[in-house]
Amino acid sequence: MKINRCSKVIKGGRRFSFSALVVLGDRQGSVGIGFGKANEVPPSVEKATKNARKDFTKVSIRGNTIPHKIIGRYRSSRVIMIPASEGTGIIAGAAVRAVVECAGVKDLLTKVHGSTNPLNVVKATLNGLKELRTREEVSMLRGVEISE
Repeated sequence: MKINRCSKVIKGGRRFSFSALVVLGDRQGSVGIGFGKANEVPPSVEKATKNARKDFTKVSIRGNTIPHKIIGRYRSSRVIMIPASEGTGIIAGAAVRAVVECAGVKDLLTKVHGSTNPLNVVKATLNGLKELRTREEVSMLRGVEISE
């Protein structure tokens, strides 16, 4: 998803290191994010991928969209996600789009407020998706019947 190059100044010049942000998903309601750092790009991506596989979480999806409007928060990033009608597509920036596509969402409206740092936006999106509940899940949690 994103690779950052970081440098520190040493006696002989600059020494570079790399950090990688990876988003993995099965497009059927499971998604995970990983962050890895190393002195070269491939090891940092491997670390991030390994980290993302450990961090898989289930997401509640209704059809091709999300069950209800939600605001995901992480540090100074706010991601507003609104369910969209069939055929709308994903209207989102690169960071949010990567997470929701990997989760299996096909129709969604989003807006990011505050920090647009990709790591913060990805974590805010994932936090919002974790808070989603379908009507059936809410009725099970509360122990009440749903009447249409």
